[in-house]
Amino acid sequence: MDSLQLEIAATAARLVVEEGLEYGPAKKRAVKQLRLNARTALPDNDSLEEAVREYIAVFHADTQPAELVALRKLALTWMERLAEFRPHLGGAVWHGTATRLSDIYVQLFCDDPKSAEIALIDHNVAYTPRTVTGFTGDTVEALSLSSMSPELGEPIGVHLLVYDHDDLRGALKPDAQGRTPRGDLKAVRALLAGADHD
Repeated sequence: MDSLQLEIAATAARLVVEEGLEYGPAKKRAVKQLRLNARTALPDNDSLEEAVREYIAVFHADTQPAELVALRKLALTWMERLAEFRPHLGGAVWHGTATRLSDIYVQLFCDDPKSAEIALIDHNVAYTPRTVTGFTGDTVEALSLSSMSPELGEPIGVHLLVYDHDDLRGALKPDAQGRTPRGDLKAVRALLAGADHD
């Protein structure tokens, strides 16, 4: 990666951590802030994730671990509530780069795509439906809601991405670095159990 891409990654990492931006918008804003041509080659997400880890290590090493645990606990709460839909945690909360400004992304693998939405309605959970691009590249429905984190004392965005049950097989393929891109209930409980022993 050239020095310009490193500079974009470092600037974008600050935006991800300090403002809670997602990777795509953070890279675009970094290009603007650095007054670069809009067609400048952007760093890939793995490079940006590495820059985010470095930024957290330098500027937030004292607060981020506890914030990450709080977010994982909140994610686990929602995963347990929606256990029948085979929930898997993804994104920064799963990968360990989340801070209190990060949203939680839980992927649900449903036999009937409307069943998760019906479950929220049955439990009087206020949510906003929208359409997003899923990990398969196709559009999927996202049910977005706000949930209070007891540890952080503030509401956190929780996004439930509704996939077909058949998508689960492809969901567990390792990423380019050989990591599991998302984790089920058992995996999230194991992460939290490990945090208790640190």
